Formats: sequence, structure tokens, C-alpha cells
Amino acid sequence: MLVARKAVFHLVSVALLLLGFAQFSVAGVVSSGDVVHAQMRGERIAKIEALLAEAEVAEQLTELGVSTELVLSRVQNMTDAELLDLANGIDEQIAGADIVGTVGVVFIVLIILELVGVTDIFKSF
Repeated sequence: MLVARKAVFHLVSVALLLLGFAQFSVAGVVSSGDVVHAQMRGERIAKIEALLAEAEVAEQLTELGVSTELVLSRVQNMTDAELLDLANGIDEQIAGADIVGTVGVVFIVLIILELVGVTDIFKSF
């Protein structure tokens, strides 16, 4: 009986001693910039994922032998700078986005053809 009492005493003593070493956590302040940065990253990834979900893009990826899941996993692992470049590139490559440059090039070609005498576009001038 005395041995059991000593064992319980030691067990309770160790338990009380270990209570003093409770775990703690350290919290930090999250700045507004960090929150906006994370939100913008999420928006860029969502934009790229929406583009990859389109049927034409998925078909082109399949023709190239690349799975959509692989592309999505790589997009998730991109740095912020890479995501920004890709999202901006998508915005610039949308059909008709650079129509002014195309019209300008066509106009210059027509002027050159007129000056060389190949066409007669500007007869009335």
C-alpha cells in the first residue's frame, strides 16, 4: 500500500511539474499589404484556371500531350512574378487586343504597295 501511495505521489508530482511547461504559440500582425498580396495572387490563379478550363485550351493542351492537372499544379507553384507575367500575357493575347497595331501595319503595307506601283488604292488623291 505504501508503494502504491508513493507511486501515485510521484505521478501527481510529475504531472504538476509538466503543467508548467505548457505549449504556447506566437502570433504576429498581418499587414494589409500581405492580405491584398495574397488576394491578388488568388485572383491571378483563378484567372489562369478559368482560361485552362475553356474547351479550346484543354483541347490544345491534349494535342500537345500535356495534362490539365499538370498545368494546374505548376500554376499553383509559380512565383508571384511569374503569375503576374502570365496573367498580363493572357490579357495581351486575347483576340483583338492589339487591333491598332494590326491596322497600322496593314496601312503601311498598303502605302508601300501604292508607292511601288503594285496597287492603285489612292487614285483620287
